Amino acid sequence: MIEGTVSEQGIPFIELDIANRRWMAIVDSGFKGDLELPASLQDELQGRFVGRVSSLLAAGQVIEEDVYLVDFPFDGQVFPAEATFVTADDILIGTHLLRQHRLVIDFPGKAVLLDRAISAGDYT
Repeated sequence: MIEGTVSEQGIPFIELDIANRRWMAIVDSGFKGDLELPASLQDELQGRFVGRVSSLLAAGQVIEEDVYLVDFPFDGQVFPAEATFVTADDILIGTHLLRQHRLVIDFPGKAVLLDRAISAGDYT
């Protein structure tokens, strides 16, 4: 189980340990992919190029990005995940990475709860 918080701006966050550092990660329910990671993590996670993807952003903006396969530490396990790398320092967790979890965001209580609904062995 992963617990997080909702910021004063209404953004749901969880904390993750990646490459010997604690990172704040935004749980982005509008992002259907796995991960968007800071470029500074690309070498640490040894991303393997798998291709390009088109992403539809707000206001209908479409962007093309390189996608990499990484072994990502999440919820006590290491899972294969597709990631894009950007110059920002934010981590975005998308709904595809959360497909085996229940997500509860309690905005009034300022709490986030991720609970694995399917065993790690079923994570495909």
